[in-house]
Amino acid sequence: MNWLSLLSHKRLGNEHRYVALGNQPTSRSEFEVDFDRIIFSYPFRRLQDKTQVVPLPEHDFVHTRLTHSLEVSSVGRSLGKIGGKYILETHAELKEAGYTEFDFGAIVAAASLTHDIGNPPFGHAGEKALSDYFNKINPADITDKEYFDLQNFEGNAQGFRILADPLFQDLKLTYASLGAFAKYPCESLLAEKDKTRKSQKKYGFYQSEKEIFKTIATELGLTSLSDKDITYTRHPLVYLVEAADDICYLIIDLEDAYRMKVISYTQFVDMVAPLLRKNFDEKKLAAMNDENQQIGLLRALAINQLVTECAEVFMQNEGAILKGEFDKALSDNIPSHSYTEQIGKYSFEHIYNSQKVLEIQAAGFEVLPGLMEIFMDALEDYAAHGKKAAAKHINIIRMLPKHITEHSFIDTSSFYTRSRKVLDFVSGLTDKYAVSLYRKLKGIQF
Repeated sequence: MNWLSLLSHKRLGNEHRYVALGNQPTSRSEFEVDFDRIIFSYPFRRLQDKTQVVPLPEHDFVHTRLTHSLEVSSVGRSLGKIGGKYILETHAELKEAGYTEFDFGAIVAAASLTHDIGNPPFGHAGEKALSDYFNKINPADITDKEYFDLQNFEGNAQGFRILADPLFQDLKLTYASLGAFAKYPCESLLAEKDKTRKSQKKYGFYQSEKEIFKTIATELGLTSLSDKDITYTRHPLVYLVEAADDICYLIIDLEDAYRMKVISYTQFVDMVAPLLRKNFDEKKLAAMNDENQQIGLLRALAINQLVTECAEVFMQNEGAILKGEFDKALSDNIPSHSYTEQIGKYSFEHIYNSQKVLEIQAAGFEVLPGLMEIFMDALEDYAAHGKKAAAKHINIIRMLPKHITEHSFIDTSSFYTRSRKVLDFVSGLTDKYAVSLYRKLKGIQF
């Protein structure tokens, strides 16, 4: 891989309007345009009512997917600028082409902003709930890979579909930003899965978008890893996007736990202080007479420490990353890993599996498969019987977006394509609207 290809600012679906870097308007770079387009898109706005840690939070200071994504983007921009400055010093051709560290920062910020854009209601429990519906049926006209997609709903692949499919606001992002988003550059069912590669832990695109992904990978010069499967090396900037997410959920989810009274002030300090080491100043902390300010200071210091360490690991391994030889999370290779690992284990046991979280996630396992069954039954009835379908099903179909309810689509599409469209609709719902819609369709609420 080489950086000139990896930083392509051509736009997917709008390649004919490509403008050389030196001839661009000075007000915004192409990568800053990506950031702005994402901010104003409706899939991004919906994140304001999607679960981060606690589903359907009752308090405004608990993070949603929206606030989490904004914070990850901020951290990602810092990581991108640090990494970009180093890369520019070691790759003179990039300076000659007009790239700056701000371009790297903007790419990572844009990709970080979208890293959760494909997540369904109820967080990761929502992914499992949507998968459950398809694990209970056995459709006929479907390939093994398509069926595996449906049985394993993946927020990363759904996010790529949102960003790359013209039906979703038609964002036409740059190839570089799309590449930096692709945390798992492979299809779902692999004949030759390499468990040692972090990039193959999950998957990053559905069969419906595989040709689009291959086009992006070719433009960016990503290295193919298999003759049998569609799987590539990661775009190097993915590592910085991933690190920004790791840093934020480790520290800020812990902060949320304190504010929800899941952990005490002392517990928060005891877990964060060790990774700060010499930067932990007990006297400066004691001089602040407000616990919220103290927590805020510790959070800022911890994030800064982890940003510094992750950036250092990235710079040390930049050559191996370009060759596709380094395929690990940066945060797993930093000096503070033993401390962050302890925080992660504690969060899993006491925060992500707290009673309140489990209760509302259990409700999600009823709501999402329930909605899938309602809408899929209606579509399948109409696909089989047309206007002779049950009146109930015809009414339900009318509730779906127009591009799904067109007769020509229902008549000619496959089960996989119809399923993808319904999944687009249901996974795009906010937490509260999913619950409200389910109640109405079940006759629980009018």
